[in-house]
Amino acid sequence: MRIECINFDHLDTIKNRNKPLITMTDVDVLSSRMKSRLHLQTKTIGAERIKKAKDNNEDIAVLSMFLPNASAVEENRNFYCQLGDYCRLGDPRASKAGTKKMEYKTRQWHENCFCCCVCKTAIGTKSFIPREQEIYCAGCYEEKFATRCIKCNKVITSGGVTYKNEPWHRECFTCTHCNITLAGQRFTSRDEKPYCAECFGELFAKRCTACVKPITGIGGTRFISFEDRHWHHDCFVCASCKASLVGRGFITDGPDILCPDCAKQKLM
Repeated sequence: MRIECINFDHLDTIKNRNKPLITMTDVDVLSSRMKSRLHLQTKTIGAERIKKAKDNNEDIAVLSMFLPNASAVEENRNFYCQLGDYCRLGDPRASKAGTKKMEYKTRQWHENCFCCCVCKTAIGTKSFIPREQEIYCAGCYEEKFATRCIKCNKVITSGGVTYKNEPWHRECFTCTHCNITLAGQRFTSRDEKPYCAECFGELFAKRCTACVKPITGIGGTRFISFEDRHWHHDCFVCASCKASLVGRGFITDGPDILCPDCAKQKLM
């Protein structure tokens, strides 16, 4: 059986040339892809800016004040805190002039009720992440949803690799035997465990009858098999004259292999 080592930059398998073994993962963590979502910050702005934000359905939370003037009476009357029975003020309809409220995507809260759904800390003017009608602070979102390395169980914050559909930190994806990092290196696997080419060869590969070194297939190395013996392409030579026997007939003489000419001379 031929053994091939997999190149990180050109990933193949023997059975399926189109199936990658190791790829960079698109992780759902607080990395570059998440930065735009983390820019959802609370802003204190004037009435005109608030109206513009609402009209344009902008992705910002607006911190404003319950106003005492007559024009605000109807708006204050329609206020209802999203925490409902869990409102921290005890009354989800409370709209006392001079107190503050938060608005985000047509929903409203009292200032202190606009909080992380996990740790219950008020968001204030800090960054937050909305997900499925819930509000999360950055720390709780990462803890709850971020991709974790299958080996160390820590959050992958700046990319990583996937192997067998499981995420790893690049530094955690190592050879099962020697622990050298495999990201960017040629590797293969056995029993679902990754090995660098050198360790795989030493531990599992067939060995050349002539030089006793493992036949790893690195760089597409060819080899010859005969009965239960195997040779590197370059090691398959006549034991007497050292001429290559690749593609030629040969005669076995105990542990040796001979070209036809040398075999004849030996019989004479």
